[in-house]
Amino acid sequence: MRCINKRISIIIASILLCVSFSGCGETSYGVPFDKDSTKSAFRFESQDVRECADPFAANLCIPGPESTSENEIEFGPDSYAAAMLFDLKGKKTLYCKSPYERLYPASMTKVLTAIVAMENCDMDQVLVADESCVLTENDVQKIKLKAGDTMTLDQALHILLIYSANDVANLIAVNVAGSIEAFADMMNEEAKTLGATNSHFVNPSGLQDEDHYTTAYDMYLLFNKAISYGKFIEIISMSEYSTVYHRASGEDIPFECETTNRYLKGQYSPPQAANIIGGKTGSTIAAGTCLVLLSKDASDNSYISVVMKADGVDVLYTKTNSLLELLQ
Repeated sequence: MRCINKRISIIIASILLCVSFSGCGETSYGVPFDKDSTKSAFRFESQDVRECADPFAANLCIPGPESTSENEIEFGPDSYAAAMLFDLKGKKTLYCKSPYERLYPASMTKVLTAIVAMENCDMDQVLVADESCVLTENDVQKIKLKAGDTMTLDQALHILLIYSANDVANLIAVNVAGSIEAFADMMNEEAKTLGATNSHFVNPSGLQDEDHYTTAYDMYLLFNKAISYGKFIEIISMSEYSTVYHRASGEDIPFECETTNRYLKGQYSPPQAANIIGGKTGSTIAAGTCLVLLSKDASDNSYISVVMKADGVDVLYTKTNSLLELLQ
């Protein structure tokens, strides 16, 4: 009797299961069956994933365990705050120290400034300086813009990324967003979109502010986006630049500058395996010296390195070289 009852229970359960997957029950897929459709119930059942969206980090390097000190520099591990090396082709993090520590980016900020500008403004758009572009401090990098001065975005991006002029950063901001504050909002929104969620920006230049910070890993995320623009790579690979911009009166103002990147200036030499493409420096008392850099190996594979809060230029480039020695 028990066996009969058990068989009856199994039969009833089977009927109920069939009903639940048929058109007779209340539960339905809501997608018509079509064995040739990639969006039908048949495809859901067969777990076909050909049209599934890629995960956010599918094409990104993810930080692993902290690297050991065997690749350390003579100045010691306390001579800088954070350092990372990313293999873009292999999507690997080859070196990792303090990836998520919040640090001041100084002028590396201008990488994000360039991204927001390139996404929202044409290269030939004429930018006009207002009073917020006039910087009077003696200890900041600037070209001494005056209210009414004009130049194109293309000119401004060259001066921003090669010479790291802070007044030109303001020039870009006020012309793209209407004000420095509104541009900072755009920067933070862009950073969030790129996954740089441990960052916050209050100005387009990187001039010191306690509420203006990023991390080594976020800096990689921002720089990785920036190098998707051919114009960005073109500019950061230049060792010098000359142009002519204009006063409000129409007067021509010639301008020439050299890069702040000491690799491109020939003041430091990378390891033999590394070909330096270009990058962005940063330096303030609070931020120390910083560098985010694009390099290639002998097989033309690309790498991004980041060093933040180094105790001086020698430490910065020595540590960067120790990272580039990991290139094969």
